[in-house]
Amino acid sequence: MAKILLVEDDANLGRSLSSWLEAEKYSVEWVLKGSHAVERLEAYSYDLVILDWELPEIEGWQIAEKFRKNGGTTPIIMLTGKDASPDMVKGLDSGADDYLTKPFEISVLLARLRSLLRRPTDYAGSVIKLKNFELDTRTKTVTKDGKPIKLQPKEFAILEFLMRNPNKIFSTDELLKRVWTDSSVVSSESLYTYMKTLRKKLSDGDGVCPVKTVHSQGYSFEG
Repeated sequence: MAKILLVEDDANLGRSLSSWLEAEKYSVEWVLKGSHAVERLEAYSYDLVILDWELPEIEGWQIAEKFRKNGGTTPIIMLTGKDASPDMVKGLDSGADDYLTKPFEISVLLARLRSLLRRPTDYAGSVIKLKNFELDTRTKTVTKDGKPIKLQPKEFAILEFLMRNPNKIFSTDELLKRVWTDSSVVSSESLYTYMKTLRKKLSDGDGVCPVKTVHSQGYSFEG
């Protein structure tokens, strides 16, 4: 059973959300103040945080920012009445993984929640560091020993997925399903081409690459 921290100062909405989530078999802890949320996040572990933007004492985006700076990796869904693009960017840049504008359908919140809970447990925020590689999901940049590596968008997406799941082998079919969108039309041959160019860009002078081709099984990032 996933454990969720709900931070919402609107008593009616908080009560409704708690009931809906518990009906879906989630364990819910509900707090109304930002300071209480900070205390809970420092003392306990959660599988997901649902965080309102406008809170007494400290705003939601500030809580998210503080949590991420302290190394917190728990997925965060930000709830807000602010729907302007700059506000959305601010919320995501503070460390939120998703952003839902009020009013919203509970079915949409539950779908977003399930999606984030399927995320690998070793998710490490916007910056992933493995070996001598560093990948930043916000700036869409990759560096090796501090030097930038220029990747195409799909190469970046493949590398991000593999780095989020180090030392795990994924077949061609698994990568096609988990990196490409449902509406994308792509073949295994296209994936092979992407992997070939990606491995070439990541390889050192001796041809050693952290992305390994495992015979008859698939691909893996050796972490």
